[in-house]
Amino acid sequence: MGKNIILVGFMGTGKSVTGRIVANQLEREFIDMDSLIEERAGKKISEIFADEGEAHFRSLERALVQELSAREDLVIATGGGIVLNPDNISDFSKTGVVICLHADPDTILKRVAKDSHRPLLEGDDDKIKAIRALLAKRDKLYQAIPLQIETSNHTARETAQEVVALYLGQTRF
Repeated sequence: MGKNIILVGFMGTGKSVTGRIVANQLEREFIDMDSLIEERAGKKISEIFADEGEAHFRSLERALVQELSAREDLVIATGGGIVLNPDNISDFSKTGVVICLHADPDTILKRVAKDSHRPLLEGDDDKIKAIRALLAKRDKLYQAIPLQIETSNHTARETAQEVVALYLGQTRF
């Protein structure tokens, strides 16, 4: 059995697409936390935010972190706000290798521009401004994660190769 690989980072940094590639390469189960929360709740995250609020969503997210941290051999793509609760990163670090993916604001905007279910960007006409503001609030939390990969000028396959290399480097004795 092996440690989990946990991909964290802001929206649009490539966590989900990279995670799927890594999971295929390592023959592991892939879990997209946002998708699993939507599946279990029976509604999109934007609807959870609208109906029950962000605090309720964060409690669902926290419970899922605790559940997944008890398992092994997973590749997990987290939601961008997972870093807002330090217990999430602490729990994931106990049973896995946490890797933070980064991208510059312009790259993020290009990647999420056509995505209609980004609740923190919905209704905001100046999305690049919203992205920069959110990044500024969360940057220290992302930077606190020791393992980092810049994805702005990389394909998902290239990022996946870096993830696997970092993971193997952290799990060898």
